[in-house]
Amino acid sequence: MRPPVAHHHPARGASRRPSRILIVEDEKRLAVSLAKGLTAEGYAVDVVHDGLEGLHRASEGVYDLVVLDIMLPGLNGYRVCAALRAAGHDVPILMLTAKDGEYDEAEGLDTGADDYLTKPFSYVVLVARVKALLRRGQGAGSPPVHVHGDLKVDTAARRVFLGEDEVTLTAKEFAVLEQLVLRAGQVVSKAEILEHVWDFAYDGDPNIVEVYVSVLRRKLRAELIRTVRGAGYRLEAGR
Repeated sequence: MRPPVAHHHPARGASRRPSRILIVEDEKRLAVSLAKGLTAEGYAVDVVHDGLEGLHRASEGVYDLVVLDIMLPGLNGYRVCAALRAAGHDVPILMLTAKDGEYDEAEGLDTGADDYLTKPFSYVVLVARVKALLRRGQGAGSPPVHVHGDLKVDTAARRVFLGEDEVTLTAKEFAVLEQLVLRAGQVVSKAEILEHVWDFAYDGDPNIVEVYVSVLRRKLRAELIRTVRGAGYRLEAGR
């Protein structure tokens, strides 16, 4: 029998249909504090304290965002995130961790997380990340399918095809490609990609953009993404 989940409901006067957030955090004092703060922001918040229960809850498909700690009992955050993505769940995931370093961040993002926040963090920064991920999850209303030569990107289904072959991308790889696709033929700066994909509060190494562009070139075709020295990157229309 699974343990009960702690529910936090928004105060009266909040939106009638608040976004639902699941917090998976074993540090109970922090989890409760985050839940109270996010509830005050108008969100409906549930809290669980171990990875396996977090996976069960997130798999129900009722949440608009998952705030997921990495160091969890039962099942760590990396495995929870990877399992959700493997099962086809595209709920935005914000990973929390006391660990620091580019390797940890890359590992978290490569399992399909959408963003990453290292403890200790400012609550204001966390709320900004949450709001940005929820906005991104709601979509911007642009046409869902973009075709550029033999490259086809479906932003609604989050699928990418090169010719007849589907190309599998992580959530972050797709987000970087999406920024280039939405402005195909134009130069998109590294700063713009950081702002839209990692959000304004990101304080890590800006060269992370180069890492993801390199991965995209390897998975797609090198000549599809052109480097414009000193300016940024441009998606070529192709043949």
